[in-house]
Amino acid sequence: MNRKKVFVFPCGSEIGLEIYRSLWCAKEVDLWGGSSVPDHGRFVYRQHIPDIPFESDGSFLDHVNKLIHDQGFDYIIPAHDSVVLRLAEAHHLRSLACRALTSPLETCRIARSKKLTLEHFQGTVPTPRLYTSLADVSSWPVFLKPDVGQGSKGTVLASSPQEAQYHLLRGQELLILEYLPGKEYTVDCFTDRNGKLLFAGGRERRRIANGISVNTRPAKLNELREVAAKINAKLHFTGMWFFQVKENAGGELALMEIAPRLAGTMGMYRNLGINFSLMSIYDAEGLDLHPLVNVFDIEMDRALGGKFKLGIDYTDVYMDFDDCLILDEQINTQAICFLFQCLNKGVRIHLITRHAQDVEETLRKFRLDRMFDSVVTIAGGEKKSAYITGAKAIFIDDSFSERFDVSTSLGIPVFAPDSIESLLD
Repeated sequence: MNRKKVFVFPCGSEIGLEIYRSLWCAKEVDLWGGSSVPDHGRFVYRQHIPDIPFESDGSFLDHVNKLIHDQGFDYIIPAHDSVVLRLAEAHHLRSLACRALTSPLETCRIARSKKLTLEHFQGTVPTPRLYTSLADVSSWPVFLKPDVGQGSKGTVLASSPQEAQYHLLRGQELLILEYLPGKEYTVDCFTDRNGKLLFAGGRERRRIANGISVNTRPAKLNELREVAAKINAKLHFTGMWFFQVKENAGGELALMEIAPRLAGTMGMYRNLGINFSLMSIYDAEGLDLHPLVNVFDIEMDRALGGKFKLGIDYTDVYMDFDDCLILDEQINTQAICFLFQCLNKGVRIHLITRHAQDVEETLRKFRLDRMFDSVVTIAGGEKKSAYITGAKAIFIDDSFSERFDVSTSLGIPVFAPDSIESLLD
């Protein structure tokens, strides 16, 4: 696969920032971002384009198409729900100059409306009751929610008819929904180009801030996978998507909403091995995918950034060199930060590489010649798993085939360069 030029818009959203964390070190991707307003994206994306019209602006599509032609973008990844629908419409009408990585238009249209989503899946999966008026409400409180929106913006929990009426008269059109009092879950999913659901991983939304899950852990409930399969069979998805469910008063999981895009907290599963953004590019390129998920405890907590607690204890780190420790002829500063962290903790570090030149000379070039406890150079046909010893080792490599071999042969945790962040204190 040749390197692809990928444009993310709007890149400063929580979604856009997670896409950056997913793709910034992928050797297959030349990553660009764009924003309509000066936001955090310009501090993160090394290649950033400002002053793009909002998706609602009449000049938006012409502006984006000119950027695609001028810069030679292969793909555009929408990072906001409204942009998802706008680009899906343009792609459907063949008026977008490159492919947008999202699901088909009808899926995006249904997902953008809470009402259409609930109507579409009624009878397929449990859904909260949708009241047509306050006179129909049989149990209080009720949940008021905009038909089109994201996060918790505009939502209200109303405990009485008077309170609900007050909010309904304030001008914004709100849906009147059955209140779901139980635990809330998000299920992160990936469907390939043939409609096969390759991955569905649940996570509990343990702490919410501004409608965003800021503390989460994997939720291993069979029901979540079953709901995912039913949704996937009812609606045509392509690539990354997610849905949210919540327990009703009887403890049954009820569907709340669906989104055919990345979720910011999908970074938790990315650090277990599922890189949704990169998989979407691979799938668009026609590659067959075989998801590999690490099996260890993980908890993600967000406070304008991600921190991780991994349920692993390791004494040795085996790291690849090309396209891992060294990226585009520069030192991967996140990887080197982790290696110095290992030195501070007394963890042994080993370089294991197929480097074509004299590796010792290259290490001296980058002033890394005294960094490692051992340096192993192997031939093309050899497997790296044969050179890894110790039950408490971990392996870091940009190659999926190398990680797959080590994982299946040795049963130790394996990491891609983009998931080194989960190893940092």
